[in-house]
Amino acid sequence: MGFPTGSPHGSPPARLHTSGAEGAMKKSHPIRRTLLATAATVSGIVLLLSLKPASDAGSVQAGAAGGAPSAQGGVAAGAQTLTGTAVDTEYGPVQVRVTVNGGKITNAETVQQPSGGRSTQISGDAIPKLNQAAVAAGTADIDAVSGATYTSAGYKESLQSALDQAGNAQDTGAQVLTGSTVQTEYGPVQVRITVSGGKITNAEAVQAPSGGRSTQITGDSVPKLNQAAVAAGTADIDAVSGATYTSAGYKESLQSALDQAGNAQDTGTEVEAGGDAQEDAAGEAEDTGAGQATGTQVLTGSAVQTDYGPVQVRITVSGGKITNAEALQQPSGGRSTQISGTAIPQLNQNAVSAGSADIDAVSGATYTSGGYQQSLQSALDQAG
Repeated sequence: MGFPTGSPHGSPPARLHTSGAEGAMKKSHPIRRTLLATAATVSGIVLLLSLKPASDAGSVQAGAAGGAPSAQGGVAAGAQTLTGTAVDTEYGPVQVRVTVNGGKITNAETVQQPSGGRSTQISGDAIPKLNQAAVAAGTADIDAVSGATYTSAGYKESLQSALDQAGNAQDTGAQVLTGSTVQTEYGPVQVRITVSGGKITNAEAVQAPSGGRSTQITGDSVPKLNQAAVAAGTADIDAVSGATYTSAGYKESLQSALDQAGNAQDTGTEVEAGGDAQEDAAGEAEDTGAGQATGTQVLTGSAVQTDYGPVQVRITVSGGKITNAEALQQPSGGRSTQISGTAIPQLNQNAVSAGSADIDAVSGATYTSGGYQQSLQSALDQAG
């Protein structure tokens, strides 16, 4: 809305071309002109004060999928790092992770995205645009990127599944915890759970075997495993008949998620609200205590594609130091399995010792080491 003539901003009234009696009146009655300008100014102030603030377009619409709003009318207060479901597309899986703070999306990135051949180029162009759109919109209602229809659709679906979690983590100590990715004979299995009041209140598979017969087996077994996890409250659940490998992977990933539950504080999120862990190349805390974490943080890095497969790192930061590091994804199959089995434990140890991503590559595992360092750095970037 434009300000009226003689607005409180002090702009001079526009000069109007007048003629005849009207022009004579304005020239012969300066007092009347002054009174009219004053009245317009008062009217403008009244109109401005009567305006209501516009609603915040960047707020997270966590209730889009039917989730109940929190007591504040939006998502729970405090920083949350939420990982969406891995969505399979025609060209590969898409999985989104967002950081939500104060009811707004402050960061968005992909944990998985299509790669290989033309897909790498398309993802490289589309994903940054989708990340930017997610932060700007604050919802999953974003436009698809031209030329990346399938990737965009998968991104939006995974983003929505992440946002759906935001409305469920209340200030009662609810935690959303994502387990390690466990490689099985038929594909990876990864479990995400919600823990509240010391109990598992929800369990789901972020990744599960798919393709051919595996899709049918997963569709039958995973819901049963989810239900069993909630009922038992532990990873000590029975395997589903006909899905031995998937069940074993599920239980292992579930246990790794539960292992995190004892480390997180009562902030109701994976990431401590207000925690300011800083990367210190020497692993030493500042004497002033500035920039140190006030609690424990479990931070998951980006999945980095290498020539031999993806590498993804998860770390635990406490008191401003890396206290644990592990690989959620690593190259596997043939020779890669042996190389990862040797290199990853050394890289984990180096990360804890250095307290930063400035670690040496393991001899004979150059690509895996490079991917590890990049994923580790993306995890540390969240701590600040």
